[in-house]
This record gives sequence, C-alpha cells and structure tokens, in this order.
Amino acid sequence: MEHSRARAAQSKIGLIVLAYVAFIALGLPDGLMGVAWPSIQSNFGLPLDALGLLFITSTAGYLVSSFLSGQFIARLGIGGVLAASCALTGLSLTGYTLAPGWGTIVALGVFSGFGAGAIDAGLNTYVAANFEAGLMQWLHASYGIGVTLGPMIMTASLNLYDSWRLGYRVVSFAQLALAGCFFLTLSLWQRGGDASPDPQAGRITDYRTPLGQTLHQPAVWLSLALFFLYTGAEITLGAWAYTLLTQSRAIPSQTAGLVAGSYWAMFTIGRVLAGLYTRRIPGHTLLRVCILAALLGVGLLWWNPSDFASLLGVAITGFAIAPIYPGLVSGTPERVGDAHAANTIGMQVAVAGLSAAILPGLAGVIARRVSLEALPPYLFALFALLLATYFVAMRRPVRP
Repeated sequence: MEHSRARAAQSKIGLIVLAYVAFIALGLPDGLMGVAWPSIQSNFGLPLDALGLLFITSTAGYLVSSFLSGQFIARLGIGGVLAASCALTGLSLTGYTLAPGWGTIVALGVFSGFGAGAIDAGLNTYVAANFEAGLMQWLHASYGIGVTLGPMIMTASLNLYDSWRLGYRVVSFAQLALAGCFFLTLSLWQRGGDASPDPQAGRITDYRTPLGQTLHQPAVWLSLALFFLYTGAEITLGAWAYTLLTQSRAIPSQTAGLVAGSYWAMFTIGRVLAGLYTRRIPGHTLLRVCILAALLGVGLLWWNPSDFASLLGVAITGFAIAPIYPGLVSGTPERVGDAHAANTIGMQVAVAGLSAAILPGLAGVIARRVSLEALPPYLFALFALLLATYFVAMRRPVRP
C-alpha cells in the first residue's frame, strides 16, 4: 500500500513538472515578437501597425483550439494534446524562419495560435481539476519563465548574428524537442488520471448549467470584461515596450531588450512569490493592490522624467500584474456563482485570447496615427477601467 502511494505521489510530481515545462514552452514564442518586430518591419518594409494582422490570425487559431480542447483531451489524452500542440507550434515557427514575406508569417500565425490555445486551455483545466489552487500561480509563473527567455534569445540573435530568423529557429527547435518529450511520457499522463481532483474544482464541474443561462448573468459579462481589459494591457506593454523605448526614447537596443526581458522576469518573480503568499493575503486585497501598483508603474512610464524612470516603470508593472490573471480565475466562482463558474472560466480564456489580438493591435493603430508616446496613457486607461470594473463586479449580486 505504501509503495503504491509513493508511486502515485511521484507520478503527480512528474505530471506537474511536465505541465510547468509545457507552460514554459507556451511562453517562449510570445516573448520573441516584441523584440523582433522592428527588424521584421524593416526587413519586409511594413507599416508600424501591421503587427495587428499577426495578432488576429494567431488569436483565431487560439480561440478555436481552446474551445475544442475538451474534445482533443478526450480523444488524445493530455499528453497527446501537449505533444501534438508543441509539434504544431514548432513547425509553425520553423515556417516563420523560411517565410519569403509577411503574408506567410501572418498565415502561419493561425497554426501557432492553434497549438498555443490547446496547451493553455488543456493545462488550465487539468491543473484546476487535479491539483490544489496554489499550484495554479506557479503554473502561470512557468509561462513567465518562457516569455522572459524569449526576448533574451531574440536580443542575442539580433546583436550577435543580426538575424531575427535565428531567434525563431532556436525556439522552434526547443518546441519540437518538447513535443518528443511529451510523446515519450504518454503513459505517465495516462496513469496521472487517477489523481484525486481538488474538492472545489469537483463542485464546480459537477454543474451542467446551459450556456444560455450563464450568458444571461450580468456578473458573467463583468467577469469577461475583467479578462478582456487585463489581458489586453498585459500583452500591449509586453509587445510595445521595446519599440517605445528604442524608437521614441532613443534607449540603446541592448538596454531596451533587457528591459523587455525584465518586464517578463518581474512578471515571473511576482507569480512565484504569489504562490507562497496567496494563502495569507485575501484575494480581493491582493488584486486591488496589484492593479493600483500597475497604475503606479504605467504612470511612471507615462511621466518619463528620466530613462531610468521609464525602465523602472516597466519592471514595476510586470511585477504588479503577475498575480492578477490566476487570481481572477480563482475568484470566478465568487463573482458568478458555482453553477456558472465552469462555463465562465472557459469563456474567460477565450475572451483573454481575443483581447490579446484586439487591444495590442489597437495600440499599434494609435501609435501610428498619434505617436508611440500615446501608448503609456492608453495603458493607464486600461488599468483604470480594470480597477473600476473589478469593484463593480465584486458588488454585483449573482442573479438566481
């Protein structure tokens, strides 16, 4: 009996480690484009806001796969989904390095987004159902590790070899190697199905509430608005910080590349620490403090009294926003009620992906028509709306 329990515990540890590795892989490509974009723009002779096209296609693939992730897991198992998704993402990124023009990269964005969506939705569901809530913060922290390494890889590629394609090639090889690792551990994922689900997750997933009833809840729409505003602000700063610092504020590319990496590094550190102190600090207090700190960081970037202040503002914002997304996921049942939580969580993931395409793309349009210096006030407005919406959402009663 003790031997069986020990083996079960080892399997659970192995599964959560592999899940973290998968989220590192999920973050790697997301950290590349922010640094690579000025070079790609120059290489293909593109307008500043052309990046929005890639956001749109990758989000389309992301939305489709996230909605269908349950069916994929039922047919392939979580290990099979991870292996196939990493392989698809790796092949798509390899295509980036061979693309003769921007249109090819935009088209391949559908497939890279498809792979990312399957990894994201599948692992969030799996961890929520099989592990305690504290591990969710660390799952998302591992994404931060990947998205921190991405800008560093691309910065090294540009400065040492003057090639944005090489940076994507390195990450594509890493994705394909991970696909092989997940394929070799399929049996471990199958045995992991015996893991006992988290009690709270079990209560939430026991409901079979029709989607139409969930959509009639005003609290649900407020919850979706929270994810739309937060995700758009997070991705906008990550995607445009490097361009703002280099093209508008004349900060050296090496320094700006490190700052772009520091944004995601502080983001990762914040989530690692959040996994330790979320049990001691009430969720509502933590989220309010984090949003206010994000307003402080973006306000410093907007004020821009010195180059150091701009760099500090980016780092503060990255650290401040780290616990927000996992915290909002954990607070979903309280905002919308247990009966609607499962439906809402799925829609929140989809809305977050949609926001990742729309709001950073809108930022590009504003930067082109007004100025890159319009981006900090744009971000400040997003975080201010997020704070106001959060207060309304927490006071809005769930309709029976």
